Amino acid sequence: MLELLDLRERGGRLEPSRFETDPAVTEAVREILRRVFVEGDDVLVELAKTFDGADLVDGVTVTHEEFTWAERETPDDLKQALQDLCGRLGELCRRQLPTEWWEERDGVRFGEIVRPLEAVGCYVPGGRAVYPSSVCMTVVPARVAGVDEVVLSTPPQPDGSIPSPVLYAAKLAGATSVVKSGGAQAIGAMAYGTESVPSVDRIVGPGNAYVTEAKRQVSGGVGIDGLAGPSELAIVAAGDVDPRLAALDLIAQAEHDPQARTFFITTDASLAEKVDAALAHELEHAARREIVDQALQVTKLVVVRDLRQAAEAVNDAAAEHVLLLLDDPDAFLPTIRNAGAVFLGRWSAVPYGDYGVASNHVLPTAGTARFSSGLRAADYVTVSSVVEMSPDAARRFTPGTSTIARAEGLLGHARAMDARADDAGEARP
Repeated sequence: MLELLDLRERGGRLEPSRFETDPAVTEAVREILRRVFVEGDDVLVELAKTFDGADLVDGVTVTHEEFTWAERETPDDLKQALQDLCGRLGELCRRQLPTEWWEERDGVRFGEIVRPLEAVGCYVPGGRAVYPSSVCMTVVPARVAGVDEVVLSTPPQPDGSIPSPVLYAAKLAGATSVVKSGGAQAIGAMAYGTESVPSVDRIVGPGNAYVTEAKRQVSGGVGIDGLAGPSELAIVAAGDVDPRLAALDLIAQAEHDPQARTFFITTDASLAEKVDAALAHELEHAARREIVDQALQVTKLVVVRDLRQAAEAVNDAAAEHVLLLLDDPDAFLPTIRNAGAVFLGRWSAVPYGDYGVASNHVLPTAGTARFSSGLRAADYVTVSSVVEMSPDAARRFTPGTSTIARAEGLLGHARAMDARADDAGEARP
């Protein structure tokens, strides 16, 4: 059923997915962003009608009454689960923040100060599913970091409302406002500001091709977390593996997105066959079949010679998630260089991380795990260097630093330092 890729004899490498933009999407997004910059709220209202079928007669932001409605409509068990999720994330995020530090040496007092961003924008997609977990994943780190203004933007439903679990999670996590807007126009509104939407310093959160392209186009004017592609998973399996559990892991990944990309990497060709057979059986009970079936068309069973080649394959794929179904996953872990998040052993199903068990689910995709990390509280702060020179330090450092400045042709730099050294010499008792 699944495509088999045998790397044992011929070798070969796994190619990571790449972020590619359709030129038509690029141009469409550019025009939407231009209109948002010029026309503001009017474009958000118009495009909510066009793309979401929603008539935003009461405005583009969620009202106090809607938050009250959401708290009433959200089931109690879901409320408790979301409270637990936010609690876990809060504890995780507090460990991720850089700390201020100071040192004094050779007459120089120096260090780094940490400051939260003033405002951030969190994008939460709609469409195929409702994602209160993504609300928590993007908003909680901002609040832990101390960001004052956290704007959440998400597409409205046809009746103009936002699903109650999303609104409840937004209030719980600490969003200061919720905007009824999706797509490129939502990114533009948070980047540029409108009559109802404040401009922000950084925009985070996954979305479709239009959202991702909009983030690319506004980056530089605002910060972004990265360019999100379809979800990815690399499973490394060997030894005593339950084929049914592996099949369920494949289905869980496939139901994310029709283009979700998974590699099942194993040293045991017979295990690959068993997992393929188990998958066919488990599909009989799968939901979201249209999405799952499409994703499984690009899922590959990969047979390798040994675990060393398996590690090469994992690092080539640079996948968003890596699951190690191995007898000794800790022994394999040091060989992994490129991964968004790693899950060790049969009990550590990737969906636990999707719901905030010791991980954020906003992770690098499209091969970007080679040089970037998942969303962290540290992404919501800036770190600034601070330097204070004493007179003695100015005298001591100037001969060397001034020499370098002159070698670079920067006479003004040299003179600014020379003047300090001269004044410090005159001030010497």
